[in-house]
Amino acid sequence: MEKNSYDPECPVGATMKVLSGKWKIWILFMLAERTMRFSELQRLKPGLTQRMLTSHLRDLEKDGIVIRKVYPVVPPKVEYSLSEIGQTLKPVLEKLQAWGACYIQKISAVSQTVDKA
Repeated sequence: MEKNSYDPECPVGATMKVLSGKWKIWILFMLAERTMRFSELQRLKPGLTQRMLTSHLRDLEKDGIVIRKVYPVVPPKVEYSLSEIGQTLKPVLEKLQAWGACYIQKISAVSQTVDKA
């Protein structure tokens, strides 16, 4: 049987399953810094709708990457943090951030060269 990129038994497929989604990597970057409440995440990214944030957090929780902790208080208090396996993504996220900085620098240099031509 040929393994495709969405096969959960394929390492790339498993990675894509967990990380695919417009805002999932951004959410992971935020939670890699510290535990956060839903409203904090929402405030930090105005373009991220409540529905999409809820959906992505549920997916990440279901996949074991994020822990959702509910406190028995009124009004309800819920915090999100990276699970033990989620913590292992920190070096990957750091590498992605470094790559992004390099990419921005290279693209900026290319566009300045093209603009001068």
